[in-house]
Amino acid sequence: MKLIRSLLVPLGAVLLVCFAASAGAADGKKKIVFLAGTGSHGFGAHAHFAGCQILAKALNEAMPDKLCAVVSRGWPADAAVLDGADAIVIYCDGGSLLNQYLAELDALMKKGTGLACIHYTVDPGKQETMEKMRDWIGGCYEQHWSVNPSWNARFDKLPQHPITRGVKPFRILDEWYYHMRFRDNMEGVTPILSAVPPDSSRKHADGPHSGNPAVRARMGMAEDVAWAYQRPDGGRGFGFTGGHVHWNWAQNDFRKVVLNAIVWIARLEVPPDGVPSKQPTADDLIANQDSPMPPEWNTALVQRFIDDFNHPPETGK
Repeated sequence: MKLIRSLLVPLGAVLLVCFAASAGAADGKKKIVFLAGTGSHGFGAHAHFAGCQILAKALNEAMPDKLCAVVSRGWPADAAVLDGADAIVIYCDGGSLLNQYLAELDALMKKGTGLACIHYTVDPGKQETMEKMRDWIGGCYEQHWSVNPSWNARFDKLPQHPITRGVKPFRILDEWYYHMRFRDNMEGVTPILSAVPPDSSRKHADGPHSGNPAVRARMGMAEDVAWAYQRPDGGRGFGFTGGHVHWNWAQNDFRKVVLNAIVWIARLEVPPDGVPSKQPTADDLIANQDSPMPPEWNTALVQRFIDDFNHPPETGK
């Protein structure tokens, strides 16, 4: 298997986590394509390909009769992989995929393809792309308006929406971007995860990612860090600003929100208790990363993160 992976990845091939790359049209299943950007922040951060593999594997295991998920490193060399896609999930740095393939994505969105953008993907940095993103997923990061601090977000209240089915209140440390630029009057946009950032995260000097007068004026107010969008044409979008920290995929509610959202944008019914998934093991989280494990890391340390995420100290468990 290692040999097969070593041959496929350099070719930019699509790695299948179910057997039919073209599932969707022929067998009635929904096809979900993950586009994973290149890693950039070292081991355990911005691990786009590894994170996509965890999510795709969970979806294929949970709903094998309803969907087929495939994962590509970057834009697929054979664009036919995207033919008939019911949903596309992009997890990459900035606009590295959106800016380069804006026309191709726009054509897919006009066919009703769902789109989910995870973490840095929501910050394309180009005005034209930002305008398209507001049409596709309802909002995006806007430099000099939004900010990207790391903070321990507490999601104490969740709205009623298919994406929140089975999700319990939780808290987790991540680089949660906030103060997004949404569509006017939040038309078609439903906040999914909202929390009050610490005041300290609003006190930085002005900059494209650090602070601005508008965000400082909202001291003590809740910010939306994940949202759903229902397009007028029936297509669906989802924005999720977490995902900097790779280990967070082992937090069960964090993971379930995103799995539910992917099912929802593909226009499938989210199960009453949400999409079930096995909690990734330490070995699962270590696999498929772009950077090698540094000497100070080991499997036991990763396992400790997993345990802490799902049994926070304040619960007494």
